[in-house]
Amino acid sequence: MSLPNSHEVLLRNRHLLQGRVALLGVSANGLLSDLPAGGMAMSEHAGVCAALAGYDGWEVCFGYNDPALAAGSFDTLVVFLPKARAELDLRLALARWLAVQGARLVLVGEKKEGVAGAVKQLKAVAPQAAKIDSARHCQVWCAETVESLPDFSLEQWMTWTGIDCKTVHLEVAGLPGIFSLGELDEGTRILLETLDENPLRSGPVLDFACGAGVLGAWLHRWHEGQNRLTVTVDGIDVQSQAVICARATYERNGVSGRILASDGLSGVEGTWPVILSNPPFHTGVRTDLSMTERFLREVVRHLAPGGEVRLVANSFLPYEPLMKRCIGPVERLQEDRRFTVYRAFRRS
Repeated sequence: MSLPNSHEVLLRNRHLLQGRVALLGVSANGLLSDLPAGGMAMSEHAGVCAALAGYDGWEVCFGYNDPALAAGSFDTLVVFLPKARAELDLRLALARWLAVQGARLVLVGEKKEGVAGAVKQLKAVAPQAAKIDSARHCQVWCAETVESLPDFSLEQWMTWTGIDCKTVHLEVAGLPGIFSLGELDEGTRILLETLDENPLRSGPVLDFACGAGVLGAWLHRWHEGQNRLTVTVDGIDVQSQAVICARATYERNGVSGRILASDGLSGVEGTWPVILSNPPFHTGVRTDLSMTERFLREVVRHLAPGGEVRLVANSFLPYEPLMKRCIGPVERLQEDRRFTVYRAFRRS
């Protein structure tokens, strides 16, 4: 499998990687096999981290709060450009905390992902940064003798947003790079409205691609308001920030349920009578339906007999035939120009 352009252009500039190296934001495992020395590779993606494991000399870290991250440990810090501009500030701060005094900082990113604008953020912390290469639709910027940061705490980057839907008020945690930071996205709102108008059957629930834990916290609070039995909502997400935020959201709102990091359902044990999802359909800036399509093919193994899958998706996405084929009869509970909420029950 070919490497992302940003990884290819780093290999073209591998002479920059001196001393102990930290790679922040790795998105493909093939990179490590072509780099000479060892070091640390961090990714916020659970599947990428699993694929990175096992390369001699390389320590793998999952996200910004992995306990193996150690201050003042690296001579060269490579920062791959993240999708969200706010996350770049977070990633640069982590890099400077990991750096020895006077370390080299390298920023790599694709032009279409906004590397030109990201340079302003880089120069805010490393004014001496200069462009040293432009290839494969990417730019490489390098800053020598970067000033290290004495402290780094992910909690300082966490924000809280009040969200209201129907009769329920929530406090939701957020971190840079998480989906729908600081707001309730319209797809999730429409899905919540159907949960109010067409309540779920009793029993525990799984929230696939749970994000910051909005669905689970809302269901808990809604059941409280309706004087119903407390519902347990387990959550799964592939992104480190989502797992961190969902756990914080659950704690603040008194929700019971596990939050797990997993790339899809293949490594997950258990069955649930209800599985909910507002699944992603982007990888970076590209449309990517593969995660949801894989979820729909795997979900029946985790769905109790007669169980329900309910998900919201952009109306143009072709999920209904796949749900019907993989799960059972499909009903459209709500739809508008942008979003459709589908419900399917597992056939006997």
